[in-house]
Amino acid sequence: MRSLLSNLDRRTFNLIAAREWPGAQRVLPRLTRSANHGLLWMGIAAGGAALGGRPARRAALRGVASLAVASATVNTLGKRSVRRARPLLDSVPVIRRLSHQPFTSSFPSGHAASAVAFATGVAFENKWWGLALAPVAASVAFSRVYTGVHYPGDVLAGAMLGAGAAFAVRGFAPTRAQLAPPARPRAEAPALPGGRGLVVVANQGSGARTGTRPDRSDEVHGVLPEAEVVMSDGPDGQPLEKVLEAAAERARELGGALGVLGGDGTVNAAAGVAARYGLPLAVLPGGTLNHFAYDLGVETVAAAARAVETGEAVAVDLARFRTEPHKQGQNFLNTFSVGVYPELVRIRERWAGRIGAWPAGVLAAWEVLRSAEPLSVLINGRQREVWLLFVGNCQYRGLGFAPVRRHDLADGVLDVRVVHGGRLARTRLLAAALMGTPRSSPVLGEARLRRLRIGGLPNGATVAFDGEVANVRGELTLEKDLEALTVYRLLPD
Repeated sequence: MRSLLSNLDRRTFNLIAAREWPGAQRVLPRLTRSANHGLLWMGIAAGGAALGGRPARRAALRGVASLAVASATVNTLGKRSVRRARPLLDSVPVIRRLSHQPFTSSFPSGHAASAVAFATGVAFENKWWGLALAPVAASVAFSRVYTGVHYPGDVLAGAMLGAGAAFAVRGFAPTRAQLAPPARPRAEAPALPGGRGLVVVANQGSGARTGTRPDRSDEVHGVLPEAEVVMSDGPDGQPLEKVLEAAAERARELGGALGVLGGDGTVNAAAGVAARYGLPLAVLPGGTLNHFAYDLGVETVAAAARAVETGEAVAVDLARFRTEPHKQGQNFLNTFSVGVYPELVRIRERWAGRIGAWPAGVLAAWEVLRSAEPLSVLINGRQREVWLLFVGNCQYRGLGFAPVRRHDLADGVLDVRVVHGGRLARTRLLAAALMGTPRSSPVLGEARLRRLRIGGLPNGATVAFDGEVANVRGELTLEKDLEALTVYRLLPD
């Protein structure tokens, strides 16, 4: 049987070599060279991540991870376990041959494995992008036979390994479709065809740290033509809170809903106003990170618009921190933190307008790691030395001190994580992270609570919440209002 398959493989190779393929000799040799060491796929991933937004970055990351697993499998197991000589080039026209012939085992094809792994990984995140890449991946795989460096069987084996690598990555890191949020509590919200009755506050400053700030009303009217749009520049113009209050009054008159286009800080402000007025909130992602919108399952303005028009909505929890004896305090939708992170945010914001968000984040992280010291605080009455106290509104998924996202925004709990101070704390925490065991590190503590008290903070201590920073005085109490906010969101079928 093995001899029969080998003969069939060689005959197919010779048939491909003997046949004329119009136009192929100008394209396929170049294409196969461009895929050396995965450079073609890395370039596509980099371009997509830079230009396509968060969904494209996820697809690019999954594609590259799948490629890496496939390449490692081929080079450590495949080529070492099966030693097969490369095809003889006698039947391959000279014009097709590569100038530098590979000398490793012919079985399996690493190029085919990488191509199929990348395209399949991308398809798991977005099937249409995967379909667009499929012809390119197939051409790269075929080019290995066309140029005479692999038998067809080598390419088929490589393709199967590549697909298997993509499935393995998906098993280890499930896609959002696999981890669809559970059916959160459905809430009543009016259906607003065309956005009639929706008053949207658009923060022009969100998502644009440098350069010209665009008029964002067109962005809203493109999907909700009958919505009313109010522009706000936040701290550069009329206070955002006043703009939101006026918009909420107008929405209540219309019997509609309040909308907000901006980042997490802007959404935070709008959530408090919407809850106070008893209005549903339409979140149109328009900031730099949009954590709340993405965890909600609203990744585009168009998705938010569809939910508004159909009246699909859910109830979510509101968390807040307050100083005694105040009763209201400040809401947070995503996270609250004390320790090194607020200082990182402060430094990043100071430099972001000059050098951009990403370089400013790197600079801030370096400065914090170099100069920060642990903070002495009282956590529920117990004295602690901490580098970081993180509190999430609902439980985050992720590795210990590096939470990733939430799958339920109405679970009723505060996700509390503490990075303790002490001797060699940073070194021990880094070692635990590198070994993949942060949850077992004594440096890290976790709890799921409904209420948290933080005392012993110095006057004017800095806290961070939803990407914003503030100074506080006195003891803090963190608690939750369960299912206090109604938010538009497309519901799963």
